[in-house]
Amino acid sequence: MTLSIDEFVERFGEDPGYLDFANVGPVGRAARDEENALSSLVGRARFGTMTTLGEQDERVREAVAAIIRFPAGSIAFQPNTSQGLMHVMFGLPGEIMLSPDEFPSLTFAVARAASALTALHPVWLETDHGRVTPGNLRAQLTKTTTAVAVSLVDFRTGHLADLEGIRQVIGDRLLIVNAVQGFGVVDAPWEVADVIVAGGQTWARAGWGTGFLAMSDRALEQIIPVFSGFSATGAEHTPLDGVREPADGVAAFEISSPDRVAQGRFAAALEELADVGVPAVAARLAEKTSRLIDLADEFGLAVSSSRDESERAGIVVVTPPTDQLTVLTASLHNHGVTTTAREGSVRLSPHVTTTEETFAMLRTSLSSYASAITI
Repeated sequence: MTLSIDEFVERFGEDPGYLDFANVGPVGRAARDEENALSSLVGRARFGTMTTLGEQDERVREAVAAIIRFPAGSIAFQPNTSQGLMHVMFGLPGEIMLSPDEFPSLTFAVARAASALTALHPVWLETDHGRVTPGNLRAQLTKTTTAVAVSLVDFRTGHLADLEGIRQVIGDRLLIVNAVQGFGVVDAPWEVADVIVAGGQTWARAGWGTGFLAMSDRALEQIIPVFSGFSATGAEHTPLDGVREPADGVAAFEISSPDRVAQGRFAAALEELADVGVPAVAARLAEKTSRLIDLADEFGLAVSSSRDESERAGIVVVTPPTDQLTVLTASLHNHGVTTTAREGSVRLSPHVTTTEETFAMLRTSLSSYASAITI
């Protein structure tokens, strides 16, 4: 690694009070600079410069490969997680098992594919408050189950899935992973997955319009490229006559020519991440997450997410008494602390760049909350 964690932190500059990286991560300097440089090329269109834009596809696939340890040739750029999951589910036949509490990108893709083509049959798991574990999977798998889909990190609970344990339980069934809530901060055992889909707008801090789809050889044998557009034929030049067959491999899972500027922005963010290393990011983030849990304990807030470092990534969920939720969210808002509140809980998600000033702002808001509920 060529970049220290402290040097990495200096490349970002979000305002104090931001604790919502599980929603969207403020983009860093490297990604912004790359976007500006490539946008300038598009704006001027100087002779020969368009070749540079065309090189971004290979560049971004190699950047993703360096993080997830899949071959670059097994990776396709996607503009978001949802489109990648739609590609997968509309092309997947058989019986798929997943939790109904997964993020809607996953449940919608499965439900829409099942309804439209009737080739995919969802089986909805009963889980431990949304947590998919090897144990509850083992008890519900059937002989007809052909695939299992799971989030690497659950968006509601912050639960970090045990991918290796799940792989051991499901055997040779396809393992499909929605990784958007862990990609960039979890050094996961990516090799056990058959399909990995993620966007770059959260922990990778590359902004909207970025993402990828990675598929193992086994997945490519079973998943049909239903939505395969004119840019996904593998031809050197865009076909203008007739309709050609889809390209071999994951390159078939593309609808149209990608946003080359977005590809470059994503690549720049991931190249910087590779320079510091995901393990270094994960270790620093674990410290920040523990501090949030300590603050919640100090002010008597129930922590409903896992306290065990091996079962969490960067999400802390606090659940106040129902009649105190509004007081808590108002206090956070009034003191400039950005979080996500839903379904009776507040989700706090820091990053390695979360500053002492942000922790001070959170402490002040929690103090205000505590004072209000004791009046």
